[in-house]
Amino acid sequence: MKKIISTATLFAAAFSLSACDVDQTEEGEMPDVDVEGGNLPEFDVETADVDVGTEEVTVDVPTVDVDMPGDADGEPVTGDE
Repeated sequence: MKKIISTATLFAAAFSLSACDVDQTEEGEMPDVDVEGGNLPEFDVETADVDVGTEEVTVDVPTVDVDMPGDADGEPVTGDE
């Protein structure tokens, strides 16, 4: 199932990338800017004190019994019936 999803995702990505054609028609150029002086802002930041620790915990996990649909011989149902 994961292989089918991965293949479908890869196909969709390839299709979306090939769905458009981009050609550069003109070179870009940064503007000439003169910067004089200036002042960066100052900040006084008080951060929270965070204590991180670990704790070993035992978790009871339920047992799951799955009965797959099928005929009396135990053969799986294919959907063709």
